[in-house]
Amino acid sequence: MSDAIMPAELETWLGWYERMWTIRLFEEHAIASFRKGLFTGSTHPCIGQEAIAVGGAAALAATDQVFATYRGHGHALAKGLDANALMAELLCRATGCSGGRGGSMHLCDVAMDFWGTNAVVAAHIPIAGGMAFANQLRGEKRVVVVYFGDGATCEGAFFETLNMAALWKLPLVLVCENNGYAISVPTRMAIPLDDIADRAKGFALPGATVDGNDPVAVHDAMAIAVARARDGGGPTLVECKTVRWERHSAISAGKYADETEAMKWKTVDPLPRFAERLRRAGSAADRLQECQDRARRITDDALRFAIASAEPDPGTVADHVYA
Repeated sequence: MSDAIMPAELETWLGWYERMWTIRLFEEHAIASFRKGLFTGSTHPCIGQEAIAVGGAAALAATDQVFATYRGHGHALAKGLDANALMAELLCRATGCSGGRGGSMHLCDVAMDFWGTNAVVAAHIPIAGGMAFANQLRGEKRVVVVYFGDGATCEGAFFETLNMAALWKLPLVLVCENNGYAISVPTRMAIPLDDIADRAKGFALPGATVDGNDPVAVHDAMAIAVARARDGGGPTLVECKTVRWERHSAISAGKYADETEAMKWKTVDPLPRFAERLRRAGSAADRLQECQDRARRITDDALRFAIASAEPDPGTVADHVYA
């Protein structure tokens, strides 16, 4: 079976494939660096969820604004953040995208309209709603996209933002990355719905559930939601079903008790799956390898850059602090 697509579309898909590999290898470096003690705190890999970040970002304009969770390195890279500056931020170096102040869970790059990751579950959702409201008041055609996990959809901040966004038809797209677990709690034990997107019905909003391991499916659903928001139609709730990496974070929090469950993500890994689709669409094996090789050079260089970078000057600790 073949996937008949135009050559230009195949080149686009190859670019997505390379970006997915960049995210995967970046996260592998992050985990290894954490285990070597190169940075403090923790880190939450998005390994296995790369298709959501890449497919979602591909549906946005450069000036659209993105908020993500603490599992947000992939979204930062997909939005176009420099890998060197991002890795330096994880290592809390002065050359980081937030000057070493944010680390893994609180990084941002305002110049790229990546408005930050947030370590507090659902706390960034109303912030994203406020930014969408500001865009509306200014008459701008910018769309705000906020990513969050399945656990966040049980928080009041999620429901309150969805309600106000629906009332005011805000240019907001809410994306649930449903990886099946909120730390150690299976989604089926916390949410009485098969599809979290059905929660949109209570607010008279469209909801879409898509395969979060397919970047094309994610892109297509996001393109519809983004166009609706930009045209004044209001928000959409998009649920991307995926599978989490081996545990909640690089430390043991949320580790699966069942080894089979822990390795489940490998059975639906979006990288080999998308590679097979690209081969059916006519991409040669050497082109796929070139994408992977470029991604490896980018991430290897990023780690070397971060390690060689200086730590922030203690005398600047109060800089950028609002008072």
